[in-house]
Amino acid sequence: MDNRPTSIADIVTWCQEYLAGQLEVPADTIDPTADFDRLGVDSALAVALLIEVEERYGVDISPEDLFRHPTLEAVAAYLHQQVSADVA
Repeated sequence: MDNRPTSIADIVTWCQEYLAGQLEVPADTIDPTADFDRLGVDSALAVALLIEVEERYGVDISPEDLFRHPTLEAVAAYLHQQVSADVA
């Protein structure tokens, strides 16, 4: 939890790197504006991402939140908002 994001861009980059590792593709091929299904993110990978987000940033995001924010940019903005609220 020492890795609190400083910006939405930092979160997007981390998410791209995490998903790239899981999907075994270069991070720069992960489009942060693409829907998760287009990226090949299935339910198991989505749950793994949620667990990693909680461990890294200390924010619990529900699967429903992920479906309401179905791109990396949307998740990053939501996560940044949650982390900022926790700090305030």
